[in-house]
Amino acid sequence: MSKFDYDLFVIGGGSGGVRAARVAAGETGAKVALAEEDRYGGTCVIRGCVPKKLMVFASEYSHMPAHARAYGWDIQDGQFDWNAFGGQLNQELDRLESVYRKLLSGSGVETFDARATLKDPHTVQLSTGETKTAKHILIATGGRPVRPDLPGAELGMVSDDIFHLPELPKSVLIIGGGYIACEFACILHGLGVKVTQYYRGAQILRGFDDEARGLIADSMRERGIDLHTGTNIVEARPAAEADADDMAAPVEAEQFSPRTTHEGHKGPVWVKATNGSTAVFDKVLFATGRKPNSDDLGLEELGIALGRGGKIEVDGYSQTSVPSIYAIGDVTDRVNLTPVAIREGMAFVETVFKGNPTEVDHDLIPSAVFTQPEMGTVGLSEEAAREQEEIEVYSTSFRPMQTAFAQQPDRVMMKLIVSKETRKVLGCHIVAPGAGEMIQMAGIAVKMGATKEDFDRTVAVHPTMSEELVTMRNPVRTG
Repeated sequence: MSKFDYDLFVIGGGSGGVRAARVAAGETGAKVALAEEDRYGGTCVIRGCVPKKLMVFASEYSHMPAHARAYGWDIQDGQFDWNAFGGQLNQELDRLESVYRKLLSGSGVETFDARATLKDPHTVQLSTGETKTAKHILIATGGRPVRPDLPGAELGMVSDDIFHLPELPKSVLIIGGGYIACEFACILHGLGVKVTQYYRGAQILRGFDDEARGLIADSMRERGIDLHTGTNIVEARPAAEADADDMAAPVEAEQFSPRTTHEGHKGPVWVKATNGSTAVFDKVLFATGRKPNSDDLGLEELGIALGRGGKIEVDGYSQTSVPSIYAIGDVTDRVNLTPVAIREGMAFVETVFKGNPTEVDHDLIPSAVFTQPEMGTVGLSEEAAREQEEIEVYSTSFRPMQTAFAQQPDRVMMKLIVSKETRKVLGCHIVAPGAGEMIQMAGIAVKMGATKEDFDRTVAVHPTMSEELVTMRNPVRTG
């Protein structure tokens, strides 16, 4: 008989933790327990990709009537009902959370709706007062958005708060230039909110391919998002407390009527930018970074090594510096994507419970940014590839058939980065409606090591946007 209560205790009920728990229990017969202090499903299902993608879908309908009229349909513009959408959204999130709970119970995993912390290498302390022991402990507590350190930052929202707004603001200032900031800028603009975005860097979406992010920035501005790069804020105050001299322009009382935000602040927010300008916004959203949820878990007391920002340091098998304790997902700050956390959970089970040591492959992971238009990417950017070796760049940007017919200015981009020496496609970047769907298929080819000639031998599907990926014959740049 085991001297432990469980073979595995998982801390965290997000996608990675739930997958590891149910596979370990269901496929290996291990005795498994899981503790979650909030809602099951984690960031992705409750506060991230799922509700955000549903908001993307909702926001895209705002452009549909104008496009439809260009194609002969007698469709009038309508109004978006935030409350109707929000009710349906909450029902869907409740349904998905119940699915996660059923998956765990169906696999024989015992669950605790409680916060769990580490007491020793084999013991967890629950907020209910109970202690449980396990041969192995897996930390899968994810991450959270953080506010910047500046006066008045508490007046602003973070991404988690968007889903709890009692009503949509009339105007919003978004601080940040990463994918979360840009996605919510496009979403809120599509839902009818006047959106201003400040980013301190020279161009949004740092780390992505320069040509791709430039096209997205141009498109965002063209659609009406007031995007300012090289700009940040230095101070925020309740607008009611701002001196008359601080106001950039007269404020209409009806536009900024007092209301209670999710954070409890009443009324609009006055902000001062680094360029000296001031303005008032109904809401301010900080999308300036995320932090691993490693605080107050008892890690330091056990000697578990932490890295920058509080990430849990692990080896290739997700093992911490304490042999019985492992960590996966955003709390390790490796590649913060839901499918990666799931892969890490599966590799953990293979390694620990199936006797098949398996390292997670973090190379050539396709991903998507759900701006409008979307960006899909896999592999190296042109800039990163140039630092590595001699390359050829195949790229084209054009107005696709559907929007060109409707006399819309939207452009798309298809781009391949090719090694001169091996002819392998080192990177593929797509900016277009549905780019996330396209990049999944392109990702398979790039992961398999396809060459440019493999792409060339593939017959085009016509007429489509994606056919350009297999019809580009001459490089536009080399070096």
